[in-house]
Amino acid sequence: MSDSHVPGGQSLSSSGADGGPRFAPDRLDARPVKPSKLGWNLGMLAFGILFIAAVSTTGANFSRLADFPANFLNYSTLMVQGVFQPLTPEVQAAWTTAFSDMLESVQIAWIGTVVGALFSLPMGFLAARNMTPLPLYAVVRFILSMIRAVPEIVFAIAVMLPIFGLGPLAGALALGVSSIGTLSKLISEAIEGVDPGPLESSRAAGATKVQMIRWAVLPQVMPEVIAIWLYRFEVNIRASAILGVLGAGGIGSLLSALFNVRAWDRIGITLVVIIVVTIIIDQISAWIRHRVIHGAPKKQVRASVRADDSGDGPVLGTPPT
Repeated sequence: MSDSHVPGGQSLSSSGADGGPRFAPDRLDARPVKPSKLGWNLGMLAFGILFIAAVSTTGANFSRLADFPANFLNYSTLMVQGVFQPLTPEVQAAWTTAFSDMLESVQIAWIGTVVGALFSLPMGFLAARNMTPLPLYAVVRFILSMIRAVPEIVFAIAVMLPIFGLGPLAGALALGVSSIGTLSKLISEAIEGVDPGPLESSRAAGATKVQMIRWAVLPQVMPEVIAIWLYRFEVNIRASAILGVLGAGGIGSLLSALFNVRAWDRIGITLVVIIVVTIIIDQISAWIRHRVIHGAPKKQVRASVRADDSGDGPVLGTPPT
């Protein structure tokens, strides 16, 4: 079959296998052009250069990495020996001191979390765009950004320790102020994501602002808010150990004193106490968060069948407790 033209500008080259016309490939039938990887390669190159520059400016002595395996094995052996040594009165006193100081760290973290929770809920509403006028929203957001920009260790050194001196109170208040910035931001994001339906319904019913918050917003966000508070409590437990090194009390103060005298056996005991207590609190907190968010598990209610006194047949009884 000779080449011919059809309407639309496409040409027929030859007959197909079934005898029908076959169109010649045109620009629309060409394979797509493979995208260039130049941008990706340049981005990875820039990332590598920045990483190498950051590493080189730290001033770290990387030659000591060769001694890491031997030192790690040596110190780990000393700490394990301290954990499994016989329970003499001195060792029992070391365990008691470690648990007591860890309990103090938990108390510091709890006070800091409560302080942050009390202030974060109203600040979260003020920082939510759907709850607050724009000028007030901008001011509150700026204040919260400033709080989050300062780590809790800086709050402790620059503000709390000079005012309250060495001790647990300075550490607890430093954690509390730092918690306000983080919790308020997370709570405001949760408030901004609420279902607008209840808000519109309450507004149409003539509810005041306080009534809208009480009946349309809080029921939606409180499970998530409680979960955020509990998670911050876990974070504060770890942060309290760091603040203790600065003299803010708790398990960190004990670890700092032990490292100064290289008491590796007692350091091992203290680390075991930290790990065990932290894991227990994390599990309890995770269970509470799951219960708050997802509710109580549905129990399989089994109806017991019993015959009534009249003999009319089985009736459903109350499930066993």
